[in-house]
Amino acid sequence: MATIYDVAKAAGVSAKTVSRVLNSDGPVGRETRETVETAMSALGYVPSNAARMMRSQKSGLIGLITGAISTAKELITRPAGLPDLFILQGIQQVISHSGMTLMIADTDSRPDRVAPLISTFLQHRVEGLIYIAEYHQRVELPRLPLGTPMVLANCFDRIGTPSILPDDERGQHDLVARIAAAGHRRIAYLTLRSGISATHLRLQGYRAALVAAGIAYDPALVQDCGLEENEGETQLLWDAIDRMLRLPDPPTTFCCGNDKMAIKVYGILRSRGLKLPEEISVAGYDNYRTIAETLFPPLTTVELPYAAIGVRTAQRLLAMISGESREEKGPTLVSGPVYWRGSVTEKRQLNVTHLKTVREDYQ
Repeated sequence: MATIYDVAKAAGVSAKTVSRVLNSDGPVGRETRETVETAMSALGYVPSNAARMMRSQKSGLIGLITGAISTAKELITRPAGLPDLFILQGIQQVISHSGMTLMIADTDSRPDRVAPLISTFLQHRVEGLIYIAEYHQRVELPRLPLGTPMVLANCFDRIGTPSILPDDERGQHDLVARIAAAGHRRIAYLTLRSGISATHLRLQGYRAALVAAGIAYDPALVQDCGLEENEGETQLLWDAIDRMLRLPDPPTTFCCGNDKMAIKVYGILRSRGLKLPEEISVAGYDNYRTIAETLFPPLTTVELPYAAIGVRTAQRLLAMISGESREEKGPTLVSGPVYWRGSVTEKRQLNVTHLKTVREDYQ
């Protein structure tokens, strides 16, 4: 393997001159630089990163911990997608243009692997760390040595580590506000499981949008329907929809906790003889395009901006590493737009008479 001295001999310069070319830490003429670079290329010289780290105290490395790689097989079986993979892609887009190198480690879906992975990254003297969660949640991570910057993506902790989160409250608010603006006054909400942060925040957004539209909140129109088991979730959805359609004043729109849930709601409503969107409307959340754009009618939904979360995460960490980051309290929230498609119709177009007939048939 060629050394710096071999390059110096081939270029006819001193080893110090070669070092200046490598590290850009001293004046070197254009012709001399080109001669040295030509010699390095001809000899296949690879600079020693370890030696450079010892001189500069900087590794040029960023460590990233995720579960995206070990769960990639779920792309086939899990139509909701892999949020952490999309976040990772956004991070990579930024890091690839920063001159730094991203080192990625996968947890294999085991929380106990996080601490050892952080320790390994610190041994490699990474200049910063990123941790990605697969959904909006609170996490507990080991404390880092003072001065080691870290940013959390799609999650947060108790001690206020800088974090980048989806603005779930605003997303649900904007969706419900748009549905209300279309004339709907009875807007049902079939939520994800109650124990997660997104559900709590989205429910706040749902209620705030109703208040802003002058619509009274009705707890009979809100039901937790989220389960990991598909069959159990389908049963909960059928029961919730059945009870809501039996109300004296049934809903004209069902908002779903995510787009995957909306697929099941489409089927349940059609099994009851209802036409979408002529007789009842449905909205989702996530904007997974493989679902939203292929359903008939196409699904009205809210974008969860995972790629943008990744970009903001990388930008925040790079700013912290460079010392340019401003002191910010609380998480950075990233919002996405409402995609208005054919599954929600103007209220005046709904066949309310038929909806009441269907309800009476099941009573």
